Amino acid sequence: MIPILDYEKTEESAIFQRNTPQSQVTEPVQKIIAQVRSQGDRALFHYTRLFDKVDISSLEVTGEELEAALEQTDKALLSVLSSAAENIKAYHSRQKRTGFSFSPEPGVVLGQKVTPLEKVGIYVPGGTAAYPSTVLMTAIPAKIAGCGETIMVSPPDIAPAILAAAKIAGVDRIFRVGGAQAIAALAYGTESIPRVDKIVGPGNAYVAEAKRQVFGQVAIDMIAGPSEILIIADEKSSPAHIAADMLSQAEHDRLASAVLITTSRSLAEQVQKELEAQVSRLPRKEIAQASLEGQGKIILAASIPQAMEISNRLAPEHLELMVESPIDYLDSIKNAGSVFLGRYCPEPVGDYWAGPNHTLPTGGTARFSSPLSVDDFVKKSQFTAYSQEALQKAGDKIAYFAQTEGLDAHARSITIREEGL
Repeated sequence: MIPILDYEKTEESAIFQRNTPQSQVTEPVQKIIAQVRSQGDRALFHYTRLFDKVDISSLEVTGEELEAALEQTDKALLSVLSSAAENIKAYHSRQKRTGFSFSPEPGVVLGQKVTPLEKVGIYVPGGTAAYPSTVLMTAIPAKIAGCGETIMVSPPDIAPAILAAAKIAGVDRIFRVGGAQAIAALAYGTESIPRVDKIVGPGNAYVAEAKRQVFGQVAIDMIAGPSEILIIADEKSSPAHIAADMLSQAEHDRLASAVLITTSRSLAEQVQKELEAQVSRLPRKEIAQASLEGQGKIILAASIPQAMEISNRLAPEHLELMVESPIDYLDSIKNAGSVFLGRYCPEPVGDYWAGPNHTLPTGGTARFSSPLSVDDFVKKSQFTAYSQEALQKAGDKIAYFAQTEGLDAHARSITIREEGL
């Protein structure tokens, strides 16, 4: 049974400690990356046979295969994917930046230039579940940013729904390769797969470790950990709704975290019972049960403001506010990936439909990280222009500043322009 912890009477470690999974795959991933770098496509075919147990004749998905996948995808699902894509576009289009320039004084122009990344790689997991939502959430912001080419990789036997989502999102090229070898291919390039500037998207431990190891050669979005949900609820909230929302994340992974903070012991006890009843009916009940027993908890807070303080320290990936007038508490939330306001806004609204991104910081990194956005697919350059007169006006001060740092050549590059004037 998921524990109920009184915040005022419980050790802080029991409230705030996370069970962070330790990577056991560092060395195997290093070997995979090295082999892909040295052998290119040959290594990709080898690891596909070894890990995915399939022989493939080509890496790239053809246009004919893409059209066939569209035909195989249920028309109702295609309609839902298209509508979700429009919602995602509507939200992310408002994130698009333009550069700026200004003249603080005569002869001086300063500014910032925003440039889309030329090539981005999107990793889409395969295996036991297909996640077309991941395709939409990663590819659409890249297209809005204006990236030159979006390259998607996914393990072989890509589900038709994944390919359909890629078509809807405007993905440019798709390759049937997964795991650490796919990350290595995107980072360094092979005969078939082009090297990209940034890699985004979730994956298993091998994918996460590979992203960690290639960071610096390419940019990455984040190292995603197990999914998390934190719900702050008052006594007027439905125990059944709360339990269902907690289980929506617990079913992801044995290490997923589902936490409730409430001011009502009665509600806490009712949620306990609801969790036991609802988890037994889930197809993924063993995973959800393990998540609840290993990572789940219910925390009793003295007040809603105290609940907010606890939440800010936990910095959850998903935060639901099931309280009266939730919008009034929005300014109190300092650390959260995505916030869901009200009793009728469960987290899956964000996973699939509303428009905000579902690629979010986990493991407390919402303290300093942000959801995936259009900003992830652009880079910013700054520019400066000084006229001769403007440099003359500021030159002595610049040279003096450089000399105080012991960089005489810096100072000389200023003063040499003043000689003979």
